Amino acid sequence: MKKLIASAAIALMGLAGTAIGEEYPERPILMMVSYGAGGATDFQARIVTMTAGNEDALGMPIAIINKPGAGGRVGWNWFATQADPDGYTLAAYNVPHFIAQSIKGGVSYSADSFEPIANWGADPAVFVVAADSPFNSMADVVAHAKENPGKLTFSGAGLFVGHHIAALQIEKAAGVKMAYIPTKGGGAAAMKAVIAGEVMGGVNNLSDAFRAQEAGNVKILGVADLQRSDFLPDVPTMQEQGLDVDNSSVNFRGVMVPKGTPQEVIDELAATVPEMFANPRVAKKMQAGGSPMHIMTRDEVKEMWAAREQTLKELLAGL
Repeated sequence: MKKLIASAAIALMGLAGTAIGEEYPERPILMMVSYGAGGATDFQARIVTMTAGNEDALGMPIAIINKPGAGGRVGWNWFATQADPDGYTLAAYNVPHFIAQSIKGGVSYSADSFEPIANWGADPAVFVVAADSPFNSMADVVAHAKENPGKLTFSGAGLFVGHHIAALQIEKAAGVKMAYIPTKGGGAAAMKAVIAGEVMGGVNNLSDAFRAQEAGNVKILGVADLQRSDFLPDVPTMQEQGLDVDNSSVNFRGVMVPKGTPQEVIDELAATVPEMFANPRVAKKMQAGGSPMHIMTRDEVKEMWAAREQTLKELLAGL
């Protein structure tokens, strides 16, 4: 009799586990963005989640909440230490940002603090100047920096984010010292500093820069990637302009959950979210906004995180 009761209990536990997976999600979901409203991550996160409520997606909407500060550290610290691991609070990740920050220390997270779900985009860093700037190429920027050591000011979204990594690579490749100024509020604030003339230039996301250039506010002088972007076919890479800058600063964006989230919830999200990203409406809006897409599955993201962590350990040690 005891064996019969025990067997029945185990069977009921198995059914309960299945039910949890089948019922998820039962209510709307939040997704935390570690940068301010209007920047590239926020802009793209709102696009890629816009079909979440559809029956062929999650069947529940995803609402974006912003927790900006310290180059993403404020939001990711909160997510790693306070977010409930129940599948109802997701976060946007930015790589290399959060991995580089964890390598440098002083934060409460690492790659082991989170479980990746899927990647939606890969956004290269670009060097921008105001539309009326006398600089028209990276050679102009480097020449001015050499003549005025430490006086060429340029903005970025924070410390040890993709912008900062690209900035460090540019300085090392050119053999110059410039004045990198991290701004509060992410890429949107960094771009505003360039447009307002508060700095002489800036490193920013291609997607933010594309929209600003389309509006006539900036000029894009170089792309920190291994090849030119389809969005900017006339803008040469840093390497084409004689600077040994690779694609280490390319900003991969996607969705993650806190460590400890039930596996059945992770499996449901991992199966559904990449298809949600692939929706034609999403692709059309991302294309219109100059936002490069690069959809990756959970397994592919895990491999990317591991590879980037190894690359960043080597790169940051050299910088």
